[in-house]
Amino acid sequence: MGKNRQIAQKILSQNDKPHSRIIVFTGARQVGKTTLVKQLLTDYEYLSIEDPVLRKSYLNLSAALWQKQYPKAILDEVQKEPQLIESIKATYDTYGDVRYALLGSSQLLLLEKVRESLAGRCIIYELYPLTLPELSTTNWNEATQPSIWQELLCNNFNATDLLPSFLMDKRMSTKTTSWQHYLKYGGYPALVSEEMNDDDRFIWLKNYVNTYLERDIRDLATFRDLEPFIKLQRAVATYTGGLFNASNFSRDLGVSTKTVQRYLEYLRLSYQVIILPAWERNTTKRLTKAPKIHFMDNGVLQAVLQKRGGINGNEFESLVISEIYKQAKNIFADASFHHLRTQDGREIDLLVETQHGYYAFEIKMADRVSPIDARHLNGIDEILDKPLLHSFILSNDTETHLFTPNITAVNAAMFLG
Repeated sequence: MGKNRQIAQKILSQNDKPHSRIIVFTGARQVGKTTLVKQLLTDYEYLSIEDPVLRKSYLNLSAALWQKQYPKAILDEVQKEPQLIESIKATYDTYGDVRYALLGSSQLLLLEKVRESLAGRCIIYELYPLTLPELSTTNWNEATQPSIWQELLCNNFNATDLLPSFLMDKRMSTKTTSWQHYLKYGGYPALVSEEMNDDDRFIWLKNYVNTYLERDIRDLATFRDLEPFIKLQRAVATYTGGLFNASNFSRDLGVSTKTVQRYLEYLRLSYQVIILPAWERNTTKRLTKAPKIHFMDNGVLQAVLQKRGGINGNEFESLVISEIYKQAKNIFADASFHHLRTQDGREIDLLVETQHGYYAFEIKMADRVSPIDARHLNGIDEILDKPLLHSFILSNDTETHLFTPNITAVNAAMFLG
């Protein structure tokens, strides 16, 4: 059962343009890059750079042979042989009729080489685990319905027009089904297969974590011993949604602060975590500067922690923030993401900055919310340097509550589904 991707139409609309003769796709392993590209670029020949024998043969191709043998090609896992990027550059510069798609799982090896060699010659797409609107589709041909959040970012929705209850949403059943899957398994495409049962999905996630450690991390760095990295991975998963203090992790893991920071960067570069920087633009207020760390995918997080069952409040916060982040990225919204915490204890879980102002989010796992849940949102506009467009409390409460003209509590599945 295929799931359509929101990014697909953007790729198709840009594919015939001159600046799209080289397209770069990056994202976590198993996120669906190969499937998507094969689905969209049907006239491109597929080349797997993971094959060590063929890899050497590709390296020996001249620009003329690339143009003759592979004028349109998909190079998968190209980070395994970054020198091939130079070959593609030479072919691109020599022949105006060639087109290539480069796929890779590592920002570090792929994107650094791309920026060095292909600057101005390519367009880069980042692919993430499935979002809720994508999970709601039943096949490749079914159009994705943008979420309320995405409509809001595109100025196609007014926060005051929210339904008074999720129960009135005509798509409640579909949104709820996708939401329940997302809560339990995350957004990796392989897990939507109807042939899988619960045990199959948890085994897949466990194997994914092992493969990530054995392959992706080996791509990023040469480790004599993976154990310190594994400990950090588990510690970050345990404290997802919390402030990151490198010194504390250093002490607990018995490694240097620089090593902790380097390992965290590996997690970010391989699309396993989102590092949410602290907003600190107000010089008159004492603000916390430590970043927050959120696991990108709740299913992977559960597998790292080797747990099955319910989630806690921090895990709920992380999966909601990850979904908000992925959905904004999928529509190429001009937005940046922060958290905000004052020294006197006021905390905003997520602050999204757009060209016109900010959206503030408080995230609660509760089934019922009340005005007291809005206490940190009240008066936050006095701190910010741009207008506060609207504040939201996202929770499991099916009722919509307008606590003030600028603070609305809304069901997370309705808002994001």
